[in-house]
Formats: sequence, structure tokens, C-alpha cells
Amino acid sequence: MGMNVLIVDDSSLTRKAIRRIIDMLDLDTEHILEAGDGAEALGILGQNRVDLVLADLNMPVMDGIEMIYHMRGSDDTRHIPVVIVSTESSQTRLEKLLSDNVKDYLHKPFKPEDFKKVIENAIGAKSND
Repeated sequence: MGMNVLIVDDSSLTRKAIRRIIDMLDLDTEHILEAGDGAEALGILGQNRVDLVLADLNMPVMDGIEMIYHMRGSDDTRHIPVVIVSTESSQTRLEKLLSDNVKDYLHKPFKPEDFKKVIENAIGAKSND
């Protein structure tokens, strides 16, 4: 059974690009789900098995940091690895996120090979939890 990936980004173009890269890398996915903000993502997480979340930080309605805070506060979602995919450049903010059980960070724009490495590390981290 493949993994279910949730892509959370307010840009439909970014979600489409990430989906294309996942397909191109031939990752073992069953479903690729999408959300335009953190609130929508939490709704999807409440109704679906999700194995990996790829999330932007800066989004309307609910940003990625608040979404991660809610995920880590719930027994149902605290175990799901989160990889930040963002243009965020504040090293302090990123270090705080990584210390809060975010598995990795990928700076936009990124290369497919960098994306693959980060996803494989996140999946490996998940299977070792």
C-alpha cells in the first residue's frame, strides 16, 4: 500500500508542481491530497489517512505554523511527518520548527533531486519512529 501525501499551499501552481515532481520521481503514493491553507488541511487530516504532509508556512486563513501546532496537539496527527516547503528565510524560525518535530525544510524554488532526498529522509524518519 502506497503512502498518502497531503500538499498544503495557497498556490495552486505550487501544488501542481509538487504533484508533478512526486509523479516524476515515481514515489510509492496511493493518494495525493491538496489543501489551500492550514484549516483546510486539518479537515482533510481528520477524514483521511495521511502519511506525509508537505506544507508552506505563509498562507491565508491558517498558516503552516498554526497548522503544525494543531497537528502536534492531537493524538491522531502528532505522528505524521511534516516537511516545510517554503520561501521562508528566517533561520531562527526554521530552527524553531525543526525543533518542534518538523522533519525537514525545502526552500522554494527547489530541484527535483533535492525534493527526492528530503522526502526519502522524511519517510525514513517516519518508519523509524
